[in-house]
Amino acid sequence: MKKFRKVLDGLTTSSPGGPLGSPSCGSAAGTPTAAPTPREIDIQETLISENFQLCKTVRHGFPYQPTALAFDPVQKILAIGSRSGGVRILGRPGVDCYCQHESGAAVLQLQFLINEGALVTACADDTLHLWNLRQRRPAVLHSLKFNRERITFCHLPFQSKWLYVGTERGNTHIVNIESFILSGYVIMWNKAIELSTKTHPGPVVHLSDSPKDEGKLLIGFESGTIVQWDLRVKKADFRIYYDEAIHSVSWHHEGKQFMCSHSDGSLTLWNLRNTTKPFQVTFPHGKIQKDGKKESCKPILKVEYKTSRSSEPFVIFSGGLSYDKAGRRPTLTIMHGKAITVLEMDYPIVEFMVLCETPYNNEVQEPYAVVVLLEKDLIVVDLTQSNFPVFENPYPMDIHESPVTCTAYFADCPPDIIPILYSIGTKHKKTGYSQKEWPVSGGTWTLGSHTYPEIIITGHADGSIKFWDASAITLQMLYKLKTSKVFEKPKPGEGRSAELVEEDPFAVQMVSWCPQSRIFCVVGISAHIILYRFSKYDANTQIVSLEVRLQCEPEDVISPSENENNPCFSESGSHSPQPHHQQPASPGNRTPEGMKDSVPCLKVKDRMVRVPPGYQSDLVIQLLWVDGEPPQQITSLDINSAYGLLAFGNCNGLAVVDYLQKAILLCMSTLDLYGATDPYQRLTRSPRRNRQSTSAHYPTSLHNDPRILPEPVASLRASHCSPVFYLLDNDHVNGHCTSPTSQPCSAGKPRVPMVPEGPRLTRRGPGRPPFRKAQSAACMEISLPVSHTEESRENSFSRSRSSSVSSIDRDTKEAITTLQFGESYGRKSDALPTPCLWVGTSLGVALVIPMSIPTEQEERMEEAVTIGPSGAVLMLKGSVLRFGFLDCMGALIQSPYEVWRDLNAPEDPDRPRRRKLVNFSPSSSQDACGEGHLAVVCSERQAKVFLMPSQSCLFVHNITESSFVLRADVVSVCNSVGLACFCANGHVMTLSLPSLRPLMDVNYLPLTDMRIARTFCFTNGGQALYLSSPTEIQRITYSQEMCDNLQEMLGELFTPIETPEAQNRGFLKGFFGGNAQTFDREELFGEAAAGKASRSLAQHIPGQGGVEGMKVAASGVVGDLARARIALDERGQRLGELEERTALMMTSADTFSKHAHELMLKCKDKKWYQF
Repeated sequence: MKKFRKVLDGLTTSSPGGPLGSPSCGSAAGTPTAAPTPREIDIQETLISENFQLCKTVRHGFPYQPTALAFDPVQKILAIGSRSGGVRILGRPGVDCYCQHESGAAVLQLQFLINEGALVTACADDTLHLWNLRQRRPAVLHSLKFNRERITFCHLPFQSKWLYVGTERGNTHIVNIESFILSGYVIMWNKAIELSTKTHPGPVVHLSDSPKDEGKLLIGFESGTIVQWDLRVKKADFRIYYDEAIHSVSWHHEGKQFMCSHSDGSLTLWNLRNTTKPFQVTFPHGKIQKDGKKESCKPILKVEYKTSRSSEPFVIFSGGLSYDKAGRRPTLTIMHGKAITVLEMDYPIVEFMVLCETPYNNEVQEPYAVVVLLEKDLIVVDLTQSNFPVFENPYPMDIHESPVTCTAYFADCPPDIIPILYSIGTKHKKTGYSQKEWPVSGGTWTLGSHTYPEIIITGHADGSIKFWDASAITLQMLYKLKTSKVFEKPKPGEGRSAELVEEDPFAVQMVSWCPQSRIFCVVGISAHIILYRFSKYDANTQIVSLEVRLQCEPEDVISPSENENNPCFSESGSHSPQPHHQQPASPGNRTPEGMKDSVPCLKVKDRMVRVPPGYQSDLVIQLLWVDGEPPQQITSLDINSAYGLLAFGNCNGLAVVDYLQKAILLCMSTLDLYGATDPYQRLTRSPRRNRQSTSAHYPTSLHNDPRILPEPVASLRASHCSPVFYLLDNDHVNGHCTSPTSQPCSAGKPRVPMVPEGPRLTRRGPGRPPFRKAQSAACMEISLPVSHTEESRENSFSRSRSSSVSSIDRDTKEAITTLQFGESYGRKSDALPTPCLWVGTSLGVALVIPMSIPTEQEERMEEAVTIGPSGAVLMLKGSVLRFGFLDCMGALIQSPYEVWRDLNAPEDPDRPRRRKLVNFSPSSSQDACGEGHLAVVCSERQAKVFLMPSQSCLFVHNITESSFVLRADVVSVCNSVGLACFCANGHVMTLSLPSLRPLMDVNYLPLTDMRIARTFCFTNGGQALYLSSPTEIQRITYSQEMCDNLQEMLGELFTPIETPEAQNRGFLKGFFGGNAQTFDREELFGEAAAGKASRSLAQHIPGQGGVEGMKVAASGVVGDLARARIALDERGQRLGELEERTALMMTSADTFSKHAHELMLKCKDKKWYQF
């Protein structure tokens, strides 16, 4: 190792271009390049490309834009279809499966093959799909594409293999489920209606077989026509012509009457004995007005008519409210006897379904619950209790309760953190739920062997934070924190808050969490930071507030250097900038023109506050308005519990706060951080005459001003400084998707449209903050500009400014894009590591700021922390995104932390509470690996590995030339360390450390909207997540080991269950015609009787599910054998039961014969008058 150290130290003399080495030695994009190093450098890297594979694991949350609902009453699983072609199948907690149609067409209808482990989906592209649910990852077995007709309704009778399909033309086709081939049997609309009818009946909106006779099919047409078609004789039994359009039909279980819902808000009940007019017409919500007329009502979109043995029938319907009551919420009405209960919903009702005890439609239904699918929620109502309570939903369906604005993912957390958060969170749960078990209880799921504690944190637009237990690919909410409680509520007309009151001033921009010390930090959109400490005790506290004036006065402009293409520099050749002065202003000060100055955006509560157990606010930091300009949003944050320090930055500069002493240690512009080591030659403009006037003369966005794009290679920089906040500005959400850190951030200046227009430059006055709306990360779409010029097309999406700068007229401020505390070497001459702050900027510069922190607890609370001048200055292409530290053996060095202690716990005189620090200093293993450590620095274009303290660049890798990195993380995977990157072109990459060898590069996810860019994050263990829709979190893995174990971790959708037997209906009921008649559908619809359907009508497409099913079967032979054994047992049991029934019938027949013979003998000789 001494030899190794000497070789590494010798690199400083052998590397061209000064201490840094030349980045130009990097080869083409995607190839790692090492500085010239002898063979003696040898760190054993264990990661290989075979360790990596990318695949989706599980999706959490509410299905976005739901369209359809289905339930299997035997398997007890629920399916929800969506507008984007997705299908979510839910069972007991842990059984949650997501399927996606390749076409992406909206799902119109879902039909389970009850207790068969299969599902039929009808999509908007007029295709039917058969999904195999007998494997953990369902797949399509067959598809049938209709070419000439549009599908409007499907119906699959229980225990039938023939699917009825209604179309827009009014025809009804029949599909064989086993072969997915169309039958030649067709019910044409013109045969179904009378020949004398002159108008088309409209699309088929309902199909159902009669409970009394399966050979009778009830067809409902949109216009109000209802036909009962006799499938055997191929003619109509009866036809009903009603004036109002039909939306749905529901049978009484005896098959003698049915109910229809109509567009005028009425329900009609029809009796088969007399179909000339309805037996009953009701307007449930239509009252009679003073003039004797009925109120006009909205359509009743669906009705279900269900019978019960112990009580009156249930009539449940959606809609039907009167029009005159504007603003009323959507309703579900439950009519039970004479009682009418109206349940108001928070969102429009998409579909509902009544859950019944029996799958047979000719038995008493016995409804016990109703599933209501809303646009943004799923609720289940308990029908067995008179007050109709709802069940507590075990699924995480409320992720989007307030729009998600940021996410964080922590794998391998301390094992005690989840139970503690859960115990605190359960105290605040809602009550009033049904006491019964959740009725969707199908499938099986067991806790896999490859599980460890995982936590997902989501930040929301209303300022709330949610902690989720994400262990074992499930998701359960642990704890909710409301950051808005720290502030006074903004009221209209109260000065600065008046402009924010109607928006989202508390929206969460980013979070930082130390699970070991349980310190939690939140950055809000109003340029505020809240630091929380965790306590198991409630407390009365006074919230401490610090106000920071972080605003740059001079205008820093970068001039092109002589070696523009080689940003390496020597310390002696740097240009020292002009000093920067600030005039202190008293709080609440306003300039003579009435501009705000030295006031924060929000008002912190200044009274004693009672805080419950959990996370309790310890410190609030707010940036101040300066000269009428609002504070710029915070772009980077890091907190270290061992040091007791918090650092944050924006496009104006950096601030460091001592949260133990509640003191501001450092507050200066980025330019001032360099001291004499500034890599760029900067010119200082003359002082500005008036801040208001500059907003009209100096437009902010570079691509808006042709003066600053002198040539096509001039780079495009977004007016945002970091992925953490570049989505939150309303004016730029639907603009270009450029590099998130690639435009200047100019305080208080208005953003301008693509074409500079004079009048629009001043559309936002100096008093209007640029963060007017906290845009949800979930609702941000990228709209790419339509342009015919090559230049604007290149500048629209994937261009990012290189590290060279091409114009001296750039109004550029260097933003702080990332921060990291850690034990490091601030200068080359340092012999021992000290606490340091690594600072990354939007110009590709990494600074190392050394600090001196008192070690003793008493000294730490009294003596000041000293921060030295900037030490090392390193450079990369593009904005710096992430730092990571390795020891000289290549192992990851964790940041030091303080072990959690409850500050509100009762004092123990025998054991005083002292700070216990855990330090992972590189010097702790000097004997084993030598002095120094490796620093990994990743920017949006390249990654570099430096040796500290010599600052030698050991490895360089150009990650991308045509795109830019959105997210990069140094992660632990497969007992080693790697660098994971997500690029704007959708590629997910992993690189080895420290050599930066490419291990995986998958074109996974094209960046179609900003939501993905904002919420994508990697974590240890080979996992990552992003917000796949405004309401859903998609988790993925890039670990081959987890992909291999995924089958074991997922739940089983199908479990072998014996189908319940039909009830014995009795001799007399069957004798008098009450029993359901069965018939052979194969005889009617098979090819022998009905012939073949026209080939041009529909096209059969075989699916891949069969092959995948074989693979799954091959990997789970034991499961199949178990199923086969169960099936054999069921068959033997049924044969035994059949034998018993046959014996009973024979005994019954003998007894009947004997009694009949005795009766005959008794009556044989009697005369008629003797009876």
